[in-house]
Amino acid sequence: MQTVQNRDRLFLASCVALIVTAMTFAIRAGILNDLNVEFGLDDSQLGWVNGMAFAGFPVAMMIGGALYNSLGPRKIMYAAFICHVIGLVWTIFAGDLMGPYMDLLLSTFFIGFANGCVEAACNPMIADMYPDKKTQMLNKFHVWFPGGIVIGSLVAQFLGASMGWQGLIAIMLVPTAIYAFLLFGQEFPKSQNIVADTGKNVAGLAKPLFIFILVCMTLTAATEFSTTQWVERILSASGAQPLIVLALVTGIMALGRFFAGPIIHRFNPTGVLWVSAILATVGVYLLSTLTGGAVYGGAIIFALGICYFWPTMIGFTGEYLPETGALGMSLVGGAGMFSMVIWNPVIGGWLEEAAATAEAAGITGAEADIVAGQATLGTMIWFPAILIVLFGLLYFYMRDKIKSNIEDGEILMTPTSTR
Repeated sequence: MQTVQNRDRLFLASCVALIVTAMTFAIRAGILNDLNVEFGLDDSQLGWVNGMAFAGFPVAMMIGGALYNSLGPRKIMYAAFICHVIGLVWTIFAGDLMGPYMDLLLSTFFIGFANGCVEAACNPMIADMYPDKKTQMLNKFHVWFPGGIVIGSLVAQFLGASMGWQGLIAIMLVPTAIYAFLLFGQEFPKSQNIVADTGKNVAGLAKPLFIFILVCMTLTAATEFSTTQWVERILSASGAQPLIVLALVTGIMALGRFFAGPIIHRFNPTGVLWVSAILATVGVYLLSTLTGGAVYGGAIIFALGICYFWPTMIGFTGEYLPETGALGMSLVGGAGMFSMVIWNPVIGGWLEEAAATAEAAGITGAEADIVAGQATLGTMIWFPAILIVLFGLLYFYMRDKIKSNIEDGEILMTPTSTR
């Protein structure tokens, strides 16, 4: 079996690029209050800024997924590097070009586009490079999304006060330069282990099951990201440290995905999705009612709920809709991210409305912030609650179709199988 000689270097570069992707989410969540104070942006505007990261991501994934067969991973990764640099530097100097709001909107879109390019290029590239241990290496790669969020959350928590929000953004230029150094001048693999017929991929997208999965993916992504991206604004007055909550959630996600094999093997993908929806609903409910140290307990339940959402959704697509190929998996991931373009501003509006309601009731100060945050989480509980019904239907629909043909310890996941 022929292998790429420099595959370990390319794999390391992919992991560092994914760390940058994850850090952009974590640090962006950690500086929302700073942007609010410095530029006077309200929660709806912050929602639109947040949403641009989720807008750029699916655009890049759709383009990258559709053109991967012709462009290859090299050009897509070069695009990721260029867009990361543009987006990060533009964010640092927000307000100097088109005004703070427009600068933040456009720079965040570039960052999101870069993140989507990383996903579109690295997943099939790693599958090509490690055909003998594809599942093992893909899981090692995707652990670094929650792992990178832990890194970004801790950096924001412990260095934010001394460096300021511009310094936190600038820190991400360091791993960006590292993955560029590891990639440039290297030989990249050619597609050998994925379905590379774009025409067949497109034809497979019309299946009702694929459309159903797209709809479910928008809700799983909303459940995960709507909470983690707004954690500081929603929980800042609850008595718990919001960024510690984020680090706790993503740390559990990383560990859960690393040891996902026996769980997926035992319960099958649809069973895992159904149980995950139940745990996520309970977790969001607890976060909407608890304060102080008890919030950390609710965060643990929530983390266990969302842990397998993204990987299992993409894995299900690759396993049971194989004709859609890399394009199908990219579109499912893109749909998840694009949903947040819609929901982030809505959630910002919910938070403002809840704050106004609390003020009208005579509640002020930190107590008003707690009431508004909990009310917003109480509304967001509908995302996982609806998934309980949808994944229950999927479980019974697929129950007779799924065969236990996975080797002991193998994880039912495919190129973009973990998030």
